[in-house]
Amino acid sequence: MIRDPAAFDETLQSLRRYVRERLIPREAEVEARDEVPSDLVEDMARLGFFGWSIPETWGGMGMTTEELVLAAMELSQASVAFRARVGTNTGIGSEALVADGTPAQKDRYLPLLASGQLTGAFALTEPEAGSDATALKTTAVREGDHYVLNGTKCFITNAPIAGLFTVMARTDPQDASARGISAFLVERDMPGLSTAAAYRKMGQAGSPVSEVHLQDCRVPASHLIGGTEGTGFKTAMKVLNKQRIHLAALCTGPAIRMLEEAIAWTAQRRQFGQPVAAFQLVQALIADCQTEIQAARALILQTARERDAGQDVTLQASICKYFASEMCGRVADRCVQMLGGTGFIQGHPIERFYRDVRLFRLYEGTSQIHQLNIAKRTIAAAGYRLGD
Repeated sequence: MIRDPAAFDETLQSLRRYVRERLIPREAEVEARDEVPSDLVEDMARLGFFGWSIPETWGGMGMTTEELVLAAMELSQASVAFRARVGTNTGIGSEALVADGTPAQKDRYLPLLASGQLTGAFALTEPEAGSDATALKTTAVREGDHYVLNGTKCFITNAPIAGLFTVMARTDPQDASARGISAFLVERDMPGLSTAAAYRKMGQAGSPVSEVHLQDCRVPASHLIGGTEGTGFKTAMKVLNKQRIHLAALCTGPAIRMLEEAIAWTAQRRQFGQPVAAFQLVQALIADCQTEIQAARALILQTARERDAGQDVTLQASICKYFASEMCGRVADRCVQMLGGTGFIQGHPIERFYRDVRLFRLYEGTSQIHQLNIAKRTIAAAGYRLGD
C-alpha cells in the first residue's frame, strides 16, 4: 500500500540520489573507522531515516510495510553499516512500542526514536536462548513499583550506542513456556544495566554489536510494555514478523548493488580480446543473479501488501527472510567469481559485501529455523499434525 504514489516516488528518487552521492563515497571511511561518521548520522536523522516506520503522530513518517521495504531496498545498496545505524529505530528497536506500548510509553519514547535522538535496541537473544527464544533465562522479579532484572543478552545490534533497550525477561519462573515472558523498556542509565565492548566481527564494520548485562537492574513497573505480564513473547513475534519482511528487503538491496558492480567490472575487464561479460558462462552468472533478485523483490512486495491489507503473513514473512537472505549469499558468491582475484582483494565493494551479508542467514532466525517453520506451517495448513 503506497499512500501517495507520486510523492513517494519523489521520496525514493531523493533517497537514491542520497545513497549514491553521500553514502557510497564514504563506505571505505566507515570500514576504516568502524563507525558511521557523526555528520552522516545527523544527515540521516534530519532526513527522517530513523522514523520511517514510526507513526506520524509521534514524529515519524508512518511508512506502510510496502513503502518501508521499497525504501530499505534503496538504502541497503550502500554499506550495511548505514542501514544498521538507523535500522533498529525503524524496526526491532521501536516496533514493540508501536505494536503494544501504552499511550504513555509511546508518547515518551517514540518521538525520541523517530528523531534519532535516541537509538533503540532489541534484547532477546541469550547465550542459551536464540533460535529457541522461549528458553531465555533473564528474570524480572516484581518488588513494589519496580521490577528487578538479572541476566545476559548477546549479539545485540547497536547495544554499545543504544539509549533504550527492549528487553525480554521471564516474569513467571514457574512457567517455562512463552506465557511466562514479558517485555520491558530499559534505559541505558538505569542502575544495573551495562554493555560490553563491541565484538570483533567477520564483517559489518561500523555496526556495533555487543552483550548486554543486567545485574539487579531496577526498572519501574510502568516500563512493562503494554502494562501486562506474560505478553512479551507475543510482542516479540509481532516485531519479528514485520522485521523479517523488512530484513528481506535489506538483503535485496546489497544483491542489487553487487550485481551492478559486477556488471560494470566485467563489461570493462578484457580477456582473450573481449570483455569478460561477453563470455556465456559469465552471462549465466549474471542471469542467475538478476532472476533471483527479481524473484525476491516480487515476493517481498507481495508479502508487504498482504500485511498492509491486514492478513496473517507469519508464514510468508518467514519465506521472505529465508529466500532473500540465501539469495543474497548466492549473489555475493557469484559476483566474487565474476571478478576473479579482484573480488578477493580488500577495498573492493564486493569483497566487503561478501563478508557483510553472511550474517543475514543467521539473525532474525537462521535459515534452518525458517525451513522448519515453513515446513511445519505448510503441513499444518494441509490439515496434518506431526505429534504434539
